[in-house]
Amino acid sequence: MAVKVAVIKTSPSSVLRDYSRVMELADFRKEIRKNDQVVIKINLSWTLFFPSCSTPPWQLEGVLSKLRKDGYRKLVVVENQTVVTHPWKGAYFNKWLPVIEKHDAEFLPLTNVEWVPLKTKHDFLAMHEIFDEVLVPKMFFNTAMIHLPTMKTHGHTITTGAIKNAFGGLIPKYRHHAHKKIHDVLVDLLMIQKEIHKGLFAVMDGAVAGDGAGPRTMIPKITNLILASRDQVAIDALAARIMGFDPMKIDYLRKAHDLGLGTADIDEIDIVGMDRKDVLSLNLGFKVGKSPIIRFDQLLRKSTSKFETLHKALFFSPLFKIFIFASELYHDHIWYRTIGRKRIAEFMSSAWGTLFRSYPYGTYPSWEEIKDWDPY
Repeated sequence: MAVKVAVIKTSPSSVLRDYSRVMELADFRKEIRKNDQVVIKINLSWTLFFPSCSTPPWQLEGVLSKLRKDGYRKLVVVENQTVVTHPWKGAYFNKWLPVIEKHDAEFLPLTNVEWVPLKTKHDFLAMHEIFDEVLVPKMFFNTAMIHLPTMKTHGHTITTGAIKNAFGGLIPKYRHHAHKKIHDVLVDLLMIQKEIHKGLFAVMDGAVAGDGAGPRTMIPKITNLILASRDQVAIDALAARIMGFDPMKIDYLRKAHDLGLGTADIDEIDIVGMDRKDVLSLNLGFKVGKSPIIRFDQLLRKSTSKFETLHKALFFSPLFKIFIFASELYHDHIWYRTIGRKRIAEFMSSAWGTLFRSYPYGTYPSWEEIKDWDPY
């Protein structure tokens, strides 16, 4: 039987109802059972708010309200800390905290949980080569996982979605080392998820999609779409097709398909919600761009890879903090305050911008910094 991906049109006035509908169309109850602990992995690509970059508040509210209405009681929302994001600050600037509180869920940064070694039978494509040991949050075992990605491009992986969203939940630190074999790492992470979770589901927001130099310095495009599926590969493949890419030419999707981890062949996907011809006629014409930081990162990793001492000095020592500083300077203090500000203003003049403004920030949170959480 063909794997199912639900795709529907949405609007600011109907989006919460539409999230309920798209989850129903994608048979979420067959994957996410009511008595299971449900982990909701939000997507934080930037601590600051930027349209199409991270999980918007209506996506989180749509999923949480549907789960609560249908009797799901054990809900926890999680996100990790990276060299460029901070979970508590990101939760504030993206207006998640009041939504989480409203629906009586818990927000739990993954910096605050216990991580344990994974003893697996899998022959990973890259994880064992890159990391000394594979660590996962202990709380993830035997839970149901719902990913909340957005539809957007990515300078390292062409597109990013449900599969890439696990990148922030299954690698505790040093994630930037995975960039040299990022497509293989994403496939490995999908293997891990299928082993440790009771169920996997994804709900993707394409109300506002991101074109260009993703996952942050993008051009937001209002596309009024949301997707859902029990198949992480299929939802990413169909989103890639809608954005204008051939999913079988994207390495992580093709490899996951070939290994039987999901379906990336559009011909094998059962599209529900919208007419199949209408969905396949969509072509947003997105083009992948690379920010100067991603371009420099890729160039430097490749050029120093044959010089082990230099490579380790740059990427495995405190010297890497220079790159972290450069990334923050460029993204947060130069691009965001110039080009980004103009694009945000344009978004805020739309109906989706009006909806975003209607959500409160809530109280600025307090937190205890994790002293041993060294990101480099």
